[in-house]
Amino acid sequence: MGDHGVVKQSVLVVEDDARIRAVMRMSLEEEGYEVREAESGEAALRSFEARLPDIVLVDLMLPDMSGFEVCRSLRQNSGVPIVVVSARADTHDVVAGLEAGADDYVTKPFVAKELAARMRALLRRVGAGDVRESEYRFGDLEIEPDAGVVRRDGTEVALTKTEFRLLCELARHAGSVLSREQLLDRVWGYDYLGDGRLVDAHVRRLRTKIERDPSDPDLIMTIRGLGYRMTKP
Repeated sequence: MGDHGVVKQSVLVVEDDARIRAVMRMSLEEEGYEVREAESGEAALRSFEARLPDIVLVDLMLPDMSGFEVCRSLRQNSGVPIVVVSARADTHDVVAGLEAGADDYVTKPFVAKELAARMRALLRRVGAGDVRESEYRFGDLEIEPDAGVVRRDGTEVALTKTEFRLLCELARHAGSVLSREQLLDRVWGYDYLGDGRLVDAHVRRLRTKIERDPSDPDLIMTIRGLGYRMTKP
């Protein structure tokens, strides 16, 4: 418990370098988080199973299993926000981390205030209650924003919270093109922060879950040079 009985949000830091863990712990505790640490992928999965954190920070280079594997394992049964923190900033690694299930990424060396800002944006979006919305139907795809449920052919589709918010944002503006910048602002809560690759990777993940043929989508269309558009019902 924090001051005045406020429950602190918990963050699980998965990082094998003890010095970096110490820096992250100090900066995150200053931001008001309860910090738990794991020095390996296996330790992270054990800690996660023992007590669900509010958000997870994962290094890609771990001694026993990669950060990609950790993300995929967590994603099998949880939609908890995941941020990849890595010294590997090239496009392949960033996209691979996002497609393994991460919601965002930060490169080392990172600025503590920027990391904290990204975490706050993700947590704020996860906890935000939207105005009540009616259901959306796109053929055999049903979206129930209030219930947090998506069905295809009557079968529930498992989405992360970020994927669900992205799908709802596209459905809400079906027939209109939304730019990557608009989607970053509305789904991730970033204005100048963020990267269009976040949007692209999440759209690809969404397509694998809701499209008949993800390589030839008929629901979420790419409008070259502009952004994405959900086909009108």
